[in-house]
Amino acid sequence: MTDERMTEAHGPRATALVTGASSGIGRAFAERLGRDQHDLVLVARDGARLEALAKELSEVHGAHAEVLAADLTDPAGLARVEARLRSDPPDLLVNNAGFGTVGRFAELDLETEEGEIRLNVLALMRLTRVLLPTLLERGRGQIINISSLAGESAGPFMATYAGTKAFVTSFTESLAEEIRGTGVQVQAVLPGFTRTEFQARAGVKDSVVPKFAWLTAEDVVDASLAGLEKGQVICVPGVGYRALAAAQKFAPRGLMRRLYGESLRRTLD
Repeated sequence: MTDERMTEAHGPRATALVTGASSGIGRAFAERLGRDQHDLVLVARDGARLEALAKELSEVHGAHAEVLAADLTDPAGLARVEARLRSDPPDLLVNNAGFGTVGRFAELDLETEEGEIRLNVLALMRLTRVLLPTLLERGRGQIINISSLAGESAGPFMATYAGTKAFVTSFTESLAEEIRGTGVQVQAVLPGFTRTEFQARAGVKDSVVPKFAWLTAEDVVDASLAGLEKGQVICVPGVGYRALAAAQKFAPRGLMRRLYGESLRRTLD
């Protein structure tokens, strides 16, 4: 963050880098952080959507928003974002970029499955590793990793996605203990069904999900930032989903595997 970006009353503005900022939860984070007087570095593949968002954040909230169009599944794109983290480290990193696939694993495209792991796991791990030493040196800062309740149990018909999110949650919890007492926070956010473009891209029929079960992207962001204020390492947005997360810890794994399998099977038929 450069010293020239100042608020009139509160000194330097904090800076946040948000991946997957062009839509869904990432966009909701950018809008909320802009409203909360953060300057932004917006990362996603779609540069045109990022430019439109940057203009909106400037006009509505007076936030400076830098656009960094990059495909994080591509080593060159990931390297550009890593270089940005090194050259001008932000105060907050939101690792939101990710996607999921749904179907019978034996029939899914192998390259797409590998790309899913590159984005959901490798990019998140690398960006965290690049920024974390600077935050530890400062003795302050936050990293928010967007995981999913799907990673809390087996995910039949979304095996790769569930596996990547299990990594994100475990990785984040492990780091939280490593850096305890340093002044730096890491948090894993585990949303349930959330109204974004995720379902359409994954091929999930959202009609099989009851209306009451849906969260908004803004619900997820509000829960995450409120939890961060309280020092929460694991944030599960929504009362119903928190109850589900607690209940499934006591349910037999075989039963949960069967229930989730039957539920996801309906989205394919």
